[in-house]
Formats: sequence, C-alpha cells, structure tokens
Amino acid sequence: MASAPSSSARSAGATGVVHVPDTDRDLVKILVAGPFGVGKTTLIDSVSEIRPLHTEEPLSEASAGVDDLAGVREKATTTVAIDFGRVSLPGGVVLYLFGTPGQERFRSLWDDIAHGALGALVLVDSRRLDASFDVLGLVEESGLPYAVAFNAFPDAPRHYGEDRLRRALDLEPGTPMVTCDARDPNSSVDALLALVDHLVGRFPAEAR
Repeated sequence: MASAPSSSARSAGATGVVHVPDTDRDLVKILVAGPFGVGKTTLIDSVSEIRPLHTEEPLSEASAGVDDLAGVREKATTTVAIDFGRVSLPGGVVLYLFGTPGQERFRSLWDDIAHGALGALVLVDSRRLDASFDVLGLVEESGLPYAVAFNAFPDAPRHYGEDRLRRALDLEPGTPMVTCDARDPNSSVDALLALVDHLVGRFPAEAR
C-alpha cells in the first residue's frame, strides 16, 4: 500500500461549515509537510471541514526519472502546488492547513508557502526514514516550530522505539513525536493538537 487512501468520513462540505463563526478569533496557518507519498493530502482530506483544495496531477513518464517512487510504487498522483483545508479546534482556534509538495523539484515554492505560518506538522513514513531528511532540514532552516507524526501504514515496522526514531531523525528532545493514521479524522486532529500544544508552550502566558 503506497499511501493511505483519502477518508470519506468528512468529505467536502460534509460538516456543512463554510464560514468561520464569529466566535472564532485565533486564525493560525499551519504547514503539513513531508516527503512524497507520505499522506499529507490524505490527512488534510480527513480533517477539513470545508471542501479541500487540491492541486494534484497524474504522475507521468516524464517524472519517472525525477521523482523517487521507492516505497510508493502504487501512487498515481502528486501535489504540484498546495493542498488546503481548514479545521476548527475547541476554544475558537481555527487552523488553516497548507500541504506542501514533497519532491525536491518543488523546493522553490517552499518560502512562499511557508510565509506567515506559525508551525509545521511533519509527516514521516517509518519504512523510509531517509526520505524525510530534506523536508526536516527545510523546516528547521525556516525556523518554524514543528511536531513529527508517523503515519501508521499497515506494513510499517513496529519494533522501532521512540528513542531510536528520535536519534534517526536527529530530533531535539522537546520536539513532539506522535503516531497517527492520516485516514482517521480523530487521529489526525490529535496530531495537530500535539503541534498546537507545542506552539502554545513556546509563548509566555501573557502572550497566550
């Protein structure tokens, strides 16, 4: 299974929420980052309360020698600009989710997409940890606080301990690290909440 299929539980417009309620005041831009085929589009699909915006195109023969399909051979489409969705959290916090392309050839878009973001949720595939190094480097270079979420693919190895994974990804001790199923709305929201808690903890109480 190359990537988790999009959830239909909260398909476009399923919640009927189009406009942000007047009671919601904290609007936060969040990046959903990660390598090619890790499940960014799926996660945004699963949580978005509005019809998600996708800029997906079919993979072509022209990209065969450019995009690394190792571990994602069944993937048939790719994001060529952004994915976009919105999710409201308790307390009047609204997250605007911007999914970033995972391939090196779209790196020039990074600064524009990251502009104004407060943090990033980095999705990781434990079957191919090395595919995440470039994205983690980009996030760190941008200075964005981030959390790491391991997408629970059915054939992902289960024997890795937290310490081993932290060392493999060279994560700081304070960087949140969770496991999620990008197809599941509740699991995906929990991953986003881990990031939000991390962001809130970085600000003094007066600023909060």
